[in-house]
Amino acid sequence: MASSVRGARLSRVTRTIAAEERRARLAHRHRLLAGRRTDDVPALVEDLVALHSSDPVSVFLSAAARMDHPGVEAVEKALYEQRDLVRHHAMRRTLWVATPPAVRAMHAATTRRLVARERRRTLGLLQAAGVSDPEGWLDEARDQVLAALHEHGAMTARALGERVPALRQPLQLSPGKSYAATVAAHTRVLLELGFEGVLVRTRPTGTWINGQYTWAAMDTWLPGGVDGMDPRAAASDLVGRYLSGFGPVTTEDVQWWTGLPVTSVRTALADCGAVEVDLDGTPGWVAAGDEGPAGDEPSVALLPSLDPTTMGWKRREWYLDAKCADVFDRNGNAGATVWADGRVVGAWAQRPDGEIRTHLFFRLGRAHQRLLEERVSSLRQLLGGTRFTPRFPGGVHAALLA
Repeated sequence: MASSVRGARLSRVTRTIAAEERRARLAHRHRLLAGRRTDDVPALVEDLVALHSSDPVSVFLSAAARMDHPGVEAVEKALYEQRDLVRHHAMRRTLWVATPPAVRAMHAATTRRLVARERRRTLGLLQAAGVSDPEGWLDEARDQVLAALHEHGAMTARALGERVPALRQPLQLSPGKSYAATVAAHTRVLLELGFEGVLVRTRPTGTWINGQYTWAAMDTWLPGGVDGMDPRAAASDLVGRYLSGFGPVTTEDVQWWTGLPVTSVRTALADCGAVEVDLDGTPGWVAAGDEGPAGDEPSVALLPSLDPTTMGWKRREWYLDAKCADVFDRNGNAGATVWADGRVVGAWAQRPDGEIRTHLFFRLGRAHQRLLEERVSSLRQLLGGTRFTPRFPGGVHAALLA
């Protein structure tokens, strides 16, 4: 019998989904098939719920891997001109890029839970720095930052520091540790206001590979802002999005991906009408009405570090063979990967001279090898003279960069 949560009932087991079908679904829904590529950037991001943005390069390369005509300009247009995509901290305290409806669900379901803790941490740092009234100081700094952005528009942290002198207050991070550092208060204040949803990171100060962003008041950047959803409804919406893009998933996958407590996960699964399935003996979930894609078109893709496909499940044995584990670093961050037919088969890296090098853990057939060559050529053309250093290389990538 299916479990019950707060009076709602989860659907009974309907069918078994084996690893082969899961890989086919992954390749189809995550647009790794040639016939599924699109230049509609917001649409492909919606299919993935959100793109990881901890490394700014990942946003562009994740989108490009799924585009008919890969281009940096199309992603920048969606982010900074049409504003069909927004950058925001959410699940697992990670920086993401998603459409406004997804960001609103992410914010209400996950980000709000972080605000009180982040504020306490900032207040503690201010008190340690000798600020006599940390609460009053922080509230006044918040008001001054928002006033400056409303009056002058988006600006860098440095420019904000010139207009709001309080932001130059020095703070000690991790005192007594080998990695201790002294930073200006803007590092904490802007981060906290981002978690609150009143600030948003906009264009970078340099090129698309740069992670130093300008800041804007959220209500001037995105009409209606990101606040307003009920947390329970938002969790149901967010888990439903995840099921549609990543299902079937286990309860453990949902909890890991969202960062929500298990009780909240169970409630959200019930609220969104999740359907229970069997994953070779392990209980799993799909969205209501999800029958899975048809077709077995061969596919090859080059995905960047922290791509949402590689990072989308806690249990990865069905798409990540043990011999491929070295594509991850010691902290569980995925480096750049080569995919074939819905599973990881290798790794790739850009050398300092621009050459794209690959390492395969499995031998590919002639058709897949040809597709790999096409993908490498497309990536090389996209990057042109741009050189980047991945922030999260896996263990295997050191050899590729040597």
